[in-house]
Amino acid sequence: MQASKAQLKTLTRIKNRGDFLKIQSKGQKWVSHGLILQIMPNDLGLTRVGFTVSKKVSNLAVKRNRVKRRLRAVAADILPLHAKPSCDYILVGRALSATRPHETLCDDLKWCLRKTGYDKEGA
Repeated sequence: MQASKAQLKTLTRIKNRGDFLKIQSKGQKWVSHGLILQIMPNDLGLTRVGFTVSKKVSNLAVKRNRVKRRLRAVAADILPLHAKPSCDYILVGRALSATRPHETLCDDLKWCLRKTGYDKEGA
């Protein structure tokens, strides 16, 4: 199911390195085959999302950017519909993120949300 444009606007991007480090150190983390999800509640009343892919995945920026584009597409499809509001979500790309089918990556993200307890159904 595709998210509507109004739902996509509810997601704000995390761009500050300090926010990434805070979520990484104090938040929850769950690892799946296609991605790693890091989550932390926020007091801003916003659902924020960030993306990162390290050079361990690929030394080529073109491949890392492709993984980030795929993660952005997965987040746009899944987070507005399945994620709890007022939380920060960081999607970390893995080597399989580049080759896994889109539907499988979506299932990986839903699975991570269920396992951490941050899905709307678990609310």
